[in-house]
Amino acid sequence: MIADLSANWPMYVSVIIVVLAIVFYMRDSMPMELISIGIIAALLLLFYVVDRTTPGSESVSTEALLAGFGNPALITIMALLVVGQGLFQTGALDGPSRLMMSSYSARPMITLVGAFAAVFATSAFINNTPVVVMFLPIMAAFAEKMKVSPSKLMQPLSFASVFAGMTTLIGTSTNLLAADIYENNEGVSLGFFELAPVGLILAGAGFIYMIVASRFLLPSREGMEANLVNRSGRQFIAQIAISDGNPLVGQKAVAGMFPDLEGMTVRMIQRGEGSFLPPFEDVSLQSGDLIIVAATRKTLTDTLSSQPELLRQMWQSREGADSDGMDEDGGTPRLMLVEAVVAPGSRMIGRAIEQLGFRRLTNTLVLGVQRRSRMMRARLGEIRLEAGDTLLLCGSSSSFRELRASRDLLLLEWSQVELPATEKSHYARWITLGVVVLAATGLLEILHASVIGAVAMILTGCLNIRQATRSLDLRIFTLIAAAIAMGTALENTGAALALAQGVVNFIEPFGTVAVLSVLFLVVAVLTNVLSNSATAVLFTPIAIQAANLLGVDPKPFVLAVIYAANCCFATPIAYQTNLLVMGPGHYKFLDYLRFGGPLVIVLWLVFTFVAPLRFDL
Repeated sequence: MIADLSANWPMYVSVIIVVLAIVFYMRDSMPMELISIGIIAALLLLFYVVDRTTPGSESVSTEALLAGFGNPALITIMALLVVGQGLFQTGALDGPSRLMMSSYSARPMITLVGAFAAVFATSAFINNTPVVVMFLPIMAAFAEKMKVSPSKLMQPLSFASVFAGMTTLIGTSTNLLAADIYENNEGVSLGFFELAPVGLILAGAGFIYMIVASRFLLPSREGMEANLVNRSGRQFIAQIAISDGNPLVGQKAVAGMFPDLEGMTVRMIQRGEGSFLPPFEDVSLQSGDLIIVAATRKTLTDTLSSQPELLRQMWQSREGADSDGMDEDGGTPRLMLVEAVVAPGSRMIGRAIEQLGFRRLTNTLVLGVQRRSRMMRARLGEIRLEAGDTLLLCGSSSSFRELRASRDLLLLEWSQVELPATEKSHYARWITLGVVVLAATGLLEILHASVIGAVAMILTGCLNIRQATRSLDLRIFTLIAAAIAMGTALENTGAALALAQGVVNFIEPFGTVAVLSVLFLVVAVLTNVLSNSATAVLFTPIAIQAANLLGVDPKPFVLAVIYAANCCFATPIAYQTNLLVMGPGHYKFLDYLRFGGPLVIVLWLVFTFVAPLRFDL
């Protein structure tokens, strides 16, 4: 025993480091980046000592431990995050989203099914985080129309995007990492749709489970979001200038409403020195008209996003416009919307917006004014500001940085949102489609296609460098590097072989299918307390070793690890989209275990039944 411990102590210490890593990741008491770097530091120290104390022992070189930072799969993941961020920043999926909302009233169930189908189909090819972000408000609106709590739809939204990850090689980073290890160990690469046959069956079983179980296992819970919804429904007074070529020219009111101004209440139309008040009978809109409307912030944002030319004209025609307001290409900069409150004692109180020279003074546009005491009916520039008025401002990030020091306006930081560059949305769609087609057809490797796509997103203006950098999550970067280092340590010290041998020896009497099933269950459980990427990297070598010991093809075992590592449903920390929906769904930790835990068991049973048929075991 002592001799074995003396000879194999690096293996035991490696296992201890991995176990401690799992504990620290589960506790979440320190930043994930710090834990990951700490793991790498511990492994570097371990094998530094091994090299100098026991030269005959199995060791791991520094280059091998740090290889994760330059791993092709990691670079691919980072590039795909940039591509997904390009879709998000350009609002490339907003058009289909608006179409779904408009069709819900006529065909509610078909539209709801279509929304989940869209989430599933899109998440199979791009990073699912931006997809879930885009569909969060849609699902909240569906819940409101269905008169149910958002908690009934938010977890299914996250899980649907995760199901999609089981169907293609680029569905999740987990798949790429496991496939990379498989290719390095066995020299066999997985095809783009290699996961699809079993993955679609598992996804189908998952959807059936959610349809049945969501009624009973998901909570019906309201929370603080109700206040936020009421807040987002506040009406701002805004104005729209009708210029030549505007599609509103020539339109007439129908029952006092203009069809193309959906969601907006027209309070006055000013034409020259005269004005028209509701119900606007026999009034046709003309070039030069000013339309005074009452609308929510969301309605105004959607209007500006869908008509980028209107926003460009408004920005470039502001008083004092100069090159400082332009981006590097001389065009409209990336603009943001922020709400600001007129502070008590502000020098702006009692003065009209135009009188102040507000645009020149702050380098921002006032898109709307909201006053709690009453609803105003006047041109935006003629409104005299009062203490407590809320202004909806549009400007560049640099303008708002300068305004933070102002004592006249109090910026509401929580309200800050960047307007999508919708004029670039067609570029983002074509680039993403190109990445998918090139990778799916094999014309380019996934690494090459994704990196080219990421660069194309920046060159075409879908993203700037700051936005692209922001999409490169340091937690993911360090976590994957640490997971690869742990996997390398377990494999080189013989720990992976020992674990595989233990599993095989214990389960082997029950047959190959039993070993495959137990492997799936162990990985599916651990992926909910550890990162799915880390779980895949740790267990793929173990799965390959187990298959070799049994004398069977390792591919079914590698695929079992991939499917199981994607079963991250039982905890909010299991996957980033679970965390995304936690707030909007008003979930608690146990809600995931209650609804997602049985789902893991269902998928394990389905896989155990399907695997022997699919792989001829």
